[in-house]
Amino acid sequence: MRNFKDLKVWQKGFQIAVNSFRITETFPKQEKFGLALQITRAGVSVPSNIAEGSSRSSDKDYNRFVEISLGSSFELETQLLIAKELNYGNQVLVDATLELLVEEEKMLTAFSKSLLSAR
Repeated sequence: MRNFKDLKVWQKGFQIAVNSFRITETFPKQEKFGLALQITRAGVSVPSNIAEGSSRSSDKDYNRFVEISLGSSFELETQLLIAKELNYGNQVLVDATLELLVEEEKMLTAFSKSLLSAR
């Protein structure tokens, strides 16, 4: 069994997930079940899929979850850009999280390539 908590890509994803909740804390009430919920779900999905994939017995299966995590990070990036445009949430934290997401996307892409080349 692989220890996903030791992976830098998971650690960064975990911080992104935590930031997602902090960002949405101050969203308008009408967004509680709209954009805020989508942001937190996508944020949680990033590290969660890395963790779930680590339990798989093959690198091919693991990679499938890494790809899902990458998709969630792109989804979250889009949602945060919308929040930024609407001036929702702490804008400094939104910007910092967007920067983390770009780094995470690069790391996930490299991790995926390494899993595929391990075959």
